[in-house]
Amino acid sequence: MEEQYNNLKQGERGAWLSIIVYIVLSAGKLAVGYWTSSEALLADGLNNTTDIMASIAVLVGLRLSQKPPDLDHPYGHWRAETVASMIASFIMMTVGLQVLYKAIRSLANFQEIQAPDMTAMWVALVSAGVMYGVYHYNRRLGERIQSQAVTAAAQDNLSDAWVSIGAAVGIAGAQFGLPWLDPVAAFIVGLMICRTAWGIFSVASLSLTDGFDEAELDRLRQTIEEMPEVKALTDIKARAHGNRVLVDVVIQVNPQLTVLESHRITEDIEEKMHREHNILNVHVHVEPL
Repeated sequence: MEEQYNNLKQGERGAWLSIIVYIVLSAGKLAVGYWTSSEALLADGLNNTTDIMASIAVLVGLRLSQKPPDLDHPYGHWRAETVASMIASFIMMTVGLQVLYKAIRSLANFQEIQAPDMTAMWVALVSAGVMYGVYHYNRRLGERIQSQAVTAAAQDNLSDAWVSIGAAVGIAGAQFGLPWLDPVAAFIVGLMICRTAWGIFSVASLSLTDGFDEAELDRLRQTIEEMPEVKALTDIKARAHGNRVLVDVVIQVNPQLTVLESHRITEDIEEKMHREHNILNVHVHVEPL
């Protein structure tokens, strides 16, 4: 349990890194985008402002998840991390739709569109490189501490890198007599924001409704069925609780075993699930065959 709480504290580093980088990038993009009249860079800057709020939501969720169990939350506050991911997806979807609306309005008046200054393109490319580096850091951190929120933040970081590349391409294309490419790039940016938001929402909603990956559940079932003391596995359920997985198992054993021997089998199952799947919370119900 202490290790899981330490993992949450480490996850805060990724959230703080994202917040700091997004503040710097969003300020730069909005300023340069306004100065150069680049719809694509302005859209990218707005995207980063939502990322600031989303990263703050993730940070708050990680902090709340570290609260110990109490009378109202006997299982702990681990799901605060998942709720934070869902809030982040709502924020991203709202801004993504706003970007799409503004890009469509600009395309409807394409005769008035002017090609932006090339400075906007270089700002977008530098931003893409920075976000790709942040993505790698958060991805490795999320995998190491098995944090759903940090992993979602890493996916958002990668999406931001591609968004900036798309903005750069649109700005560059506008220099060759195709000024409408800039709002087209902004439109694509809006679609990518919405797509990332939907992906994060899908994962969070599955967890909050006690959904669980069927293939992973089959792997857990196989691990237990391989044990010779287990004569039959009649039921197995699993659900995600923040960065923890809770498993409930019903097994059948030799009816001649003593209570002590049956208890030893449950401990063996718990130890094996921890060793092979890093699952610490397994509830085993023993029945006679």
